[in-house]
Amino acid sequence: MRVIVFFDLPTVTASDKRNYRKFRKFLIKDGFMMIQESVYAKLALNSTQVSQIINEVKKSRPESGCVQILSVTEKQFSKMEFISGKCNSNVVDTDERLLIL
Repeated sequence: MRVIVFFDLPTVTASDKRNYRKFRKFLIKDGFMMIQESVYAKLALNSTQVSQIINEVKKSRPESGCVQILSVTEKQFSKMEFISGKCNSNVVDTDERLLIL
């Protein structure tokens, strides 16, 4: 399964910017990979792990802004299509369990 996090956080004040950076760094340290700006995805082996990931994101989310979480199966994730622009080779769009970067 994949856990996808979408977020739209304010960056008006210095405090907002700090919270944005802190949340983004949390996602990266927790193993999320950027799909596009403000959209990150992480591989989960089962629904129990998905629940744990969701709880960790809930704990780390900033007070203001919008954070949304979606969990999809590997088959659903692999059907994602890139319909505009050029594909970035850093984007993970495979359904393989092991990925070596």
